Amino acid sequence: MRAMSIAATGMLAQQTNVEVISNNIANMNTTGFKRQRAEFQDLLYQNIERIGAASSDSGTVVPSGIQIGVGVKTGAVYRVNEQGNLIQTENQFDLAIQGKGYFRVLLPTGEEAYTRAGAFALSPEGQLVTQDGFVVQPAISIPREAIDVSISETGLVQVRVPGLTAPQTVGQIELATFFNDSGLEGTGDNLFLESNASGAPSLGTPGSVGVGTVVQGFLETSNVNAVAEITNLITAQRAYEMNSKVISTADEMLSMTSRIAKG
Repeated sequence: MRAMSIAATGMLAQQTNVEVISNNIANMNTTGFKRQRAEFQDLLYQNIERIGAASSDSGTVVPSGIQIGVGVKTGAVYRVNEQGNLIQTENQFDLAIQGKGYFRVLLPTGEEAYTRAGAFALSPEGQLVTQDGFVVQPAISIPREAIDVSISETGLVQVRVPGLTAPQTVGQIELATFFNDSGLEGTGDNLFLESNASGAPSLGTPGSVGVGTVVQGFLETSNVNAVAEITNLITAQRAYEMNSKVISTADEMLSMTSRIAKG
């Protein structure tokens, strides 16, 4: 009886679905987090009677045949890159991206990583860094004597220093965009790495064509919708229950067959 193994694949698929949903809910308050969605595919079909097979010597063919599916599998866990809300923090080094793009970060390994979480701070040397101390690229150093830091929508970083009336430009923030954002490899700590699926990054100035703008004093929240996630969780739970009911029913049918054989 195939029903038991088919239902088992359904239970495993819904288990994965619940795990994805639980990760979304767990990261509701994670800065710049993008929710994920599990996508499923049907498994191979067993051909009892092949579609289009000859049914007589006169050339007639089977119009639909008999194909029995053997279950479901997880095809992908897709990242939904919708814009999150912006919340004001009044921290001059907190930056949010409005639109497409990622901040560039230099890892200790020498690789570049990408992030939407713009909760930045200053290192002991005055460089703009992430919460883990990774330097934002291109490197921007704030003078020790600076009394105010201003970052424009186009990513231009300017400071005011005592004795000078005009602001001094100390750097320019660049954003990276990808053809396939969902193909980026998540590594944790709000960081992503380039992959063959994402394609190479395209660097641009904030506000240029196809690139978002930078908003100082704001952070981007996660794009998780609590109501939608709870609804998805209930749907996944019901699907899991129905698959478990199929297994129970198949077990009862096998038990009945066994009793008949013994009788």
